[in-house]
Amino acid sequence: MQVHELKQNVIDTIDSMASDLINVSQDIHARPELAFEEFYAADRLCTMVEDNGLEVTRKAYGLETAFVSSFGDPNKHDCEVAIISEYDALPGIGHACGHNIIAAAGLGATLALSRLNSKLPGRVRYLGTPAEEKGGGKEYMAQKGAFDGLDAAMMVHPAGVNLLTMPSLAMTEVNVIYHGKNAHAAGSPHEGINALDALVSAYQSLAQLRQHIKSSERIHGIFTDAGQAPNIVPDRAAGTFYVRASDGTELADLKKRVENCLQAGALATGCTAEINWAKVDYLEIKNSWDMAEAYRQNAEALGREFFPIDMIPTNAAGSTDMGNVSHRVPSIHPMIACAPPEVVIHNPEFAHYAGSESGDLAVLDGAKSMAMTALDFMTDAELRQKTKDSFAETGDASKKSVESAWRENGLAHLGGCGCS
Repeated sequence: MQVHELKQNVIDTIDSMASDLINVSQDIHARPELAFEEFYAADRLCTMVEDNGLEVTRKAYGLETAFVSSFGDPNKHDCEVAIISEYDALPGIGHACGHNIIAAAGLGATLALSRLNSKLPGRVRYLGTPAEEKGGGKEYMAQKGAFDGLDAAMMVHPAGVNLLTMPSLAMTEVNVIYHGKNAHAAGSPHEGINALDALVSAYQSLAQLRQHIKSSERIHGIFTDAGQAPNIVPDRAAGTFYVRASDGTELADLKKRVENCLQAGALATGCTAEINWAKVDYLEIKNSWDMAEAYRQNAEALGREFFPIDMIPTNAAGSTDMGNVSHRVPSIHPMIACAPPEVVIHNPEFAHYAGSESGDLAVLDGAKSMAMTALDFMTDAELRQKTKDSFAETGDASKKSVESAWRENGLAHLGGCGCS
């Protein structure tokens, strides 16, 4: 069967299951769950996979709400593509990042490819990945081998415009707690060690550092504990900061400079500093442009028009743990419009559109575009080779970034997608 026939097959299949896919998206949208707690969403997706005759491993790779399902004959084909679903929501504003769309689109692409049965020209690994909004679930899964042996990986993310990729930065989070000594601020201040002074000194050092970092780098944060009463020398003060850079290598260097500023606050005041970095750094997306071009052609065939990526403002960048995947295996992370261009993700109005008819259309078009792109990749040896060669060009840098993106002793509750 020719590739255009296979593509028409998956389109027809997705159309035939459109109501089921939309119901999945709407159900997940109506029951937002936070990172690592997506029990309903994971079960809803797994049940759909099982109902369509596929085996699925729940609680995969050491995470309660992760799953994996694989199909395709390994003896006939040596190409394996991952389709990825995300499904966690945001505190207070639900699916204002549209992960219900990501979940259902990934499900639709997977089920459509599975219906090809023996005509499927490769293998598919369908991965349910929790905790993108906070915690970096994909990196946890990667540490357990979830992305090993893959030739390509893809997901689609809702937005206000159609884009070939999401402009992104590498980012991490750090929490600092300064410990000093209480004293009466008027009666015996000389007996105190002021933890707030340590935090203020560190903040000022970071402000000075910001004058001498690259325009692509960012440091910003807040005080989360500044003392209990004005007449008591604070014995504890705390702050949380985000650190961003254009890539994982530059992020690793910037983190060292930030830590020096935090240590300086303690040194200047006599306090002790408890500095806790996130367990997971979010790496920038290393986009596979050849595969993204195949996606563009498939999406355009469905009537999608793409906004030029070079016209996106340089400050309109976010972060995603899909970046961590993209440094391990050639990947794409296109954006699919479900809202007007002026409505940005991570705001309550976007949550409305994620559950609207335009969100439903994004589910179906996203599923079709990914399924067709997976077929292009599986059937086009030249595309696979170009993708592999391009990925290898920056392989050493990716290896270093991946190695620095995981801290065994880091804090799991720190770190997040940090969309702009």
